[in-house]
Amino acid sequence: MNPQAIRLLALDIDGTLLDQQSKLSAENLAALRAAHAAGVEIMLATGRRHDYALPVAHEIGIPAWLISSNGAVIRSSHGQDFYTDRLPAGTAAKLIRHMHEVRGNAVLTFDRKGNNALVLERFEELHRSISRWIETNAAFIQYISPLEDALVEDPIQAMFCGQVRRMAEDEQRLSQADFLGEITIMKTQYDHRDLCILDVLNHTCSKGHALRMWARHHSIPREQIMAIGDNYNDLEMLEFAGVPVVMGNASMELKQNGWKVTASNSENGVALALKEVLGLAFNC
Repeated sequence: MNPQAIRLLALDIDGTLLDQQSKLSAENLAALRAAHAAGVEIMLATGRRHDYALPVAHEIGIPAWLISSNGAVIRSSHGQDFYTDRLPAGTAAKLIRHMHEVRGNAVLTFDRKGNNALVLERFEELHRSISRWIETNAAFIQYISPLEDALVEDPIQAMFCGQVRRMAEDEQRLSQADFLGEITIMKTQYDHRDLCILDVLNHTCSKGHALRMWARHHSIPREQIMAIGDNYNDLEMLEFAGVPVVMGNASMELKQNGWKVTASNSENGVALALKEVLGLAFNC
């Protein structure tokens, strides 16, 4: 396959592009720049909110578009908007009431700058599971109790996170909500960290849905799209792409779909996949 056969690369960040220490390797960086030089458009597709993903885009050093918050926002690295799909405030209020017993594990994400982009009711439960995230995002966090009072506008999404066993219980609780037709539930799970994240978004919102809209608008057939991911929230994106690639560190469930499996994120799996699929030569 020559580079011209692929026009768009949709690439997950955590667990895929970045290694276990959340670092971008020289090999992966060189591969992305070589792909870009060959005419392949690079699109980061992440569960991170846009501003939290921007430093990765800037490190790559290539003008890029980002699908952030698991498909809720499509925005360029220069701040140009293409699409936003917010979770209606009324639905978010139903969600908080339904998940009342675990509201201490909840985060509301808003499309804002400053110290109210992320709203929590309290931090004790979350700090036990995602202390690094809390510390990194401290400047953007506001504490409001009760959490419903933060819903003065539609959020981008709601998030619940904690230990895998605990989140399995929360996922079951969510499945019993009487408003399931209004939401999409995206799961990201890291077994080695005993961490599971449940993102609740507007109905039909996903990385795959966002990628499909982008491709349709730019007349890019799915056969010319390559996607690389490692987690459950990448599933729709991988299903849509004509050339789906799963990381070696992905769950067995994703590996059983018959898709190509590359090396892990600690072994420069992205660079190896690009070298094999695109046939590119590059130095790092």
